Amino acid sequence: MRIRRTLLAAVTLTALGALTACGAGDPATEIKPEGKQGKGVNLGPDQKRIRADKVDAVAAKVPEAVRKRGTLVIGVSSGGYPPLTFYATDDKTLIGAETDLATLVADTLGLEADFQAVSWENLFVGLDSGKFDAVFSNVTVTEERKDKYDFATYRLDDLAFEAKKGSGWTVKGPEDVAGRTIAVGSGTNQEKILVDWSKENEKAGREGVDIKYFQNPTDYYLALQSGRIDGYLGPNPAVAYHVSAAGQTEVVGKFSGAGAGLQGKIAATTKKDSGLVEAYAAALDHVIADGSYAKVLDRWGLSTEAVTKSEINPPGLPRTAN
Repeated sequence: MRIRRTLLAAVTLTALGALTACGAGDPATEIKPEGKQGKGVNLGPDQKRIRADKVDAVAAKVPEAVRKRGTLVIGVSSGGYPPLTFYATDDKTLIGAETDLATLVADTLGLEADFQAVSWENLFVGLDSGKFDAVFSNVTVTEERKDKYDFATYRLDDLAFEAKKGSGWTVKGPEDVAGRTIAVGSGTNQEKILVDWSKENEKAGREGVDIKYFQNPTDYYLALQSGRIDGYLGPNPAVAYHVSAAGQTEVVGKFSGAGAGLQGKIAATTKKDSGLVEAYAAALDHVIADGSYAKVLDRWGLSTEAVTKSEINPPGLPRTAN
């Protein structure tokens, strides 16, 4: 489901304060935090993205077949997940932090970014089939995924629990979710953490977690407001974005996406041994060094998730126990 214009006007920045239509410019395509001076965030199809120049030494790392093609085919999620990937006010142009960062990488490699929006599970199908050269879609590095894919990190991975404002609920560990009804995305790392916590609770004699699944972000938020669920566990950027913009919910807990004892990392993902991961890491290191990477993260309110260097296949979320 695409995020329509009316919803975009309500949910467009991460935790940057209350949002209002921009006084100067078109309020249908630009909003900004209340009281902020200067330009707001552009929601229109003409993004005026921060761009990078080709770096020959980095572009030379790209396999010849991709260089000759001239495009970098990038899979992104088709769901509306501001500020990561969502649709502009024309309901067809993909915008957000992920597309901006992927564009910087493609620019540095001297390639044109060709974005293909598909459902979450089809991102990996696309990599497996060779349809996608890369996925930029909030993919966490995991040990299991490293069996099939190569990773070049570009952001820290944090998760957050969201609850109705005034819930009086704080989540610090498994015992705080015992007996609760919590929504989570199917097939995600946050689902794995929640399932593990539920099992830990049951083993300790506490109630497990009643885990609910919905198709679209808006469904989670409606369920929260109606009281059908106690909370939602999702990526911190999306949770903070919604909390700040809608003003009806609050963050009640924040954790590394890789679980206890390990900081999760979000990474550009490619099929294992595709020959592309070194090029992605080198391109990311270049845009980190020249400052364009920081400008993109600042644009979308994600500066706290910045990395200082792209890592290739770092330690990831532990394997699922059999």
